[in-house]
Amino acid sequence: MIPEKFKETMKPLLGEDFESFADALENSPAVRGFRVNTLKISDGDFEKCAAFSAEKIDEIPNGYIFREEKVGSDPLHHAGAFYVQDPSAMATVAAAREYIPCDSLMLDLCAAPGGKSTQLAALAPDGFLISNEISPARAKILRGNMERMGVRNSAVTCADTSLFAKEFPEAFDFVLCDAPCSGEGMMRKYNEEAAKNWSEENVALCAARQKEILENAAKCTAPGGILVYSTCTFNLSENEMTVDAFLSRHGEFSLVPADGKIAAVTADGINFDGCTHHMTLCRRFYPHRSRGEGQFICIMKKAGERGERIKEKTPLSPLSKEEETAAQAFFADFLGGVPEGYFLGMLKNTVMLCPKGAVCPKGAVFCGVAAGEVIKGRFQPHHHLFSAFGKEFLRKVCLSSTSPEALKYLRGETFSAECENGWCAVIIDGCAAGGGKAVDGTVKNHYPKGLRLIR
Repeated sequence: MIPEKFKETMKPLLGEDFESFADALENSPAVRGFRVNTLKISDGDFEKCAAFSAEKIDEIPNGYIFREEKVGSDPLHHAGAFYVQDPSAMATVAAAREYIPCDSLMLDLCAAPGGKSTQLAALAPDGFLISNEISPARAKILRGNMERMGVRNSAVTCADTSLFAKEFPEAFDFVLCDAPCSGEGMMRKYNEEAAKNWSEENVALCAARQKEILENAAKCTAPGGILVYSTCTFNLSENEMTVDAFLSRHGEFSLVPADGKIAAVTADGINFDGCTHHMTLCRRFYPHRSRGEGQFICIMKKAGERGERIKEKTPLSPLSKEEETAAQAFFADFLGGVPEGYFLGMLKNTVMLCPKGAVCPKGAVFCGVAAGEVIKGRFQPHHHLFSAFGKEFLRKVCLSSTSPEALKYLRGETFSAECENGWCAVIIDGCAAGGGKAVDGTVKNHYPKGLRLIR
């Protein structure tokens, strides 16, 4: 049941729309969506390959609504062809897409589980993205999703947002602050859990935490850059009131319009009593008005012009002579050399394939693409390398998502295939799913155990 006190807070905000809103929350099913991952496949090719039906969302590039069950076990999901994501969450990045040049230096401060980060990485493939998550457990999930989606141009960090304010002042062209919130927008999707956890006290706690995170986000944003603040909640305290107070403290920031298609399916932000800035450029994603759950979106631009971009800064160390020899031999044999625009570096015991110009603090979980490890003089490739660069491997095994071989691969079994002996990428419907090792017509499976399909 939806808490009565929550309903009382929403009635004055929605006015005559309240009954439709409450009915949508209590009596209509949650909308389920996904976004096609253009780092691996186009919308058109996905629609030709997909084994389940879906409806395109006009206002969100690469966004779809689906009604099938268990799409997470679909081979194309394993191959990173799509990311299951609520349409309202997709709308946050889509609303700001005109402000994201393809070479942007980006920061996602509260990134787990990774939906918005993978969306940003696909929008700016020539840029670089730091995806941060303060919780180690959630940072692990974030990393897994970045790997599955084949992201090449990112680093994952696990740090307090104050670290970036100190180490990277005014460094980022685009900063996303999708702040932890009271989750009112998820009451339909996770009805019992979200309703049980809701309280006025929690709303106040969230608003205080959001203020701190937003302050750090502001310090990271470059002159002329964009700061996006979003929540998946409805109340004024965490949304317009937080933004209004922020703008009063920071005259260098101003509200800018959201994408027109997103604006057309969302409601204006609310000008509350005592509001000192006009909030209507903010967007409110309501379940009775839009296909999806709840979201608040605010796009702000920092005054000034972009100065000199921060120079390359990574936590990577040089490879030893043995590591360099083994890694270079592997890349020469299987990719024709280290890909142009990338360099090799070490992060703990892992060889990283990192884009030139990357920016990342010390303590990163990874930076670039986890390429592999050198064990007893031999290079052992990592799943991330196959997922990100598999289509460029000189040795590939191409499978249909409906083939028995694809299912065998995803279950961790060996399968028969014609391929020259050695490491090979396994491609499912044009998407790099992972790797294997071909030996005399048999592909030995190297799909990670934790990702495998259970019979």
